[in-house]
Amino acid sequence: MLITPEDLKARLGDVAVLDASWHMPDAKRDAGAEFAAAHIPGALRFDIDRIADTSSGLPHTLPSPEVFAEMVGALGISNSTPVVVYETGGVFAAPRAWWMFRVMGHDALVLDGGLKAWTDAGYPTESGPPATPAPATFTPTFNPDLFASGDDVAATLAAGGQVADARSAERYEGRVDEPRPGLRAGHMPGARNVHYASLVTPDGRLKDEAGLRAAFEAGGVDLDRKVTTSCGSGVTASILTLALAKLGTPSAVYDGSWTEWGGDPKREVVKGPADATD
Repeated sequence: MLITPEDLKARLGDVAVLDASWHMPDAKRDAGAEFAAAHIPGALRFDIDRIADTSSGLPHTLPSPEVFAEMVGALGISNSTPVVVYETGGVFAAPRAWWMFRVMGHDALVLDGGLKAWTDAGYPTESGPPATPAPATFTPTFNPDLFASGDDVAATLAAGGQVADARSAERYEGRVDEPRPGLRAGHMPGARNVHYASLVTPDGRLKDEAGLRAAFEAGGVDLDRKVTTSCGSGVTASILTLALAKLGTPSAVYDGSWTEWGGDPKREVVKGPADATD
C-alpha cells in the first residue's frame, strides 16, 4: 500500500503516477497551479473534487463505479495499470485517492512522504501541463465492505461497533466551530477520536506499525475489530483507513463524514471527550 521514493524512481515510466493533492478551502491554495509548477515527471492530476459525484451536495463524494471508470480510463488507467498516488505535502489527501481505487477494486500505492520525500531524495520534477494519455478501459468492482453511508454508521453505532473520528480533539469535542458553515459542533455518540496527525511523522510519512498501534489504542480503538473511519468530508478518514490496512485491521470510510452527519438534524450529536458519552 506504500511505496518509497527510491522504489518509485526505479519504476518510473512503468506505473501511472497521480498527483492527488487537495487543500482545505481556507488554506487558499490551488492544487492545480501547484501541480503545473512542479510535479513528478509523467504524473497526471487526480482531482478528488472532479472525480466525484458532483450532484450529491456534499464535497468530493465517491462517484458511481461507472463514472469512476470513465474518468480513470480517460487518465489511461486500466485494471492492469500499476498506480501510485502522491501529493505535494506528506500524507493528507493521497490516501483518499488510494481508498477510491481500492473501493473500486484496484490496489494503488501511496508515495510515502509525498512530493517532499521525492525532492528530498534528490529526484527531479517537471512543470507545465501533462501529456494527454491514450484512453484505457477500466472495469470497476465495487467493494461495499470498504464504504459506509450515514445509515451504515448509525447502525454500526447502535450495534456497539467502532467509529474512529480523524478530526482534531477541539472539533471532535465541539470546542470550536466547524470550518464548513451550517454544521453542528461535536461528534457522533460512541465515536472515538484518533486525530489523523497522530499517525504521521514530522516529515510527513506514515508512522511505523508500533506508532500506529499506539495512536489507535490511545484513542480507545480495538484493532481486533472492524472500524468505520470518519472526518470532516472523507479525506483524512482515509488516512486512518490506510493506517488500519497497514495494521491488518478491516475498515470502511464514511464517505459523507461530518459534513453529512453534522448537517443532518435527524442525527444525534454530542459534545465533550469520548469518556463523557460512552
